[in-house]
Amino acid sequence: MHTRSENLKSILAAVAEGTLSPDAAAGRLSEGEVRYLDVAALDLGRAARKGVPEVVYAPGKTPEQVARICAAMLQSTERVIVSGPNEEHERLTRQLLPGTPVRHAGRALVVGTGEPASTGGRLYAIGAGTSDLPVLEEAVAVAREMGVAVRTTHDVGVAGLHRLRGPLEELRAFDPDCVIVAAGMEGALPTLVSGLVAVPVIGLPTSVGYGLGGDGTAAILGMLQSCSPGLSVVNVDNGVGAGATAALIANRAALHRDGARENGHAGNTDASS
Repeated sequence: MHTRSENLKSILAAVAEGTLSPDAAAGRLSEGEVRYLDVAALDLGRAARKGVPEVVYAPGKTPEQVARICAAMLQSTERVIVSGPNEEHERLTRQLLPGTPVRHAGRALVVGTGEPASTGGRLYAIGAGTSDLPVLEEAVAVAREMGVAVRTTHDVGVAGLHRLRGPLEELRAFDPDCVIVAAGMEGALPTLVSGLVAVPVIGLPTSVGYGLGGDGTAAILGMLQSCSPGLSVVNVDNGVGAGATAALIANRAALHRDGARENGHAGNTDASS
């Protein structure tokens, strides 16, 4: 079986000889980067292929499996996001990768060094309550890993609407391409925000609440029954899905802005209503 290095050399040689176009070469490189471990098949080309990095989902994996997957991925990338790790996952990852920075991002870990290159995409992330922060921060970590600039605010839920006035002014000044709103309880805040802005809003229901429906069921059902067009909803506690989707939207909008500038047009994506 060809090694990754041999495959890369053959593709580059074909481009140099003129038998393979640069675009076709880029496609091959992004499609074929898979590294096989005994516990996983790492999709190393995912970020190049679809703009979303592979994320290590920790629940159901042993601490050793998570640590080994992170170590293998760091041979090909600067950083790895681990979703939903427990203390043992983190401890063994730090032990196996001494000297490698490991930082918390809500319910996720970011393992590795450096910062992603900026794409020009912009995201505003809102948490209804402080209890929603672990899931929201996971979404923010994914979006930032995809090169998006993110601003956040929290504890501005519908129990005190006056608290939202300042963040809305900041949001409009920031002019984001997309907004994430995380909420538990009855999940009303995403609908409210969606009715006030002219960009896509992603509702992120969280498993925060009391008794019947407090596991996120009430929040997601309320968001799915929203009367505000432009609100899309991910599953309960799916910070990775919310962050990835928001970043894809923001990065596509940034490409449009770049193209408009090259053609001499300013391009207006004002998020205000």
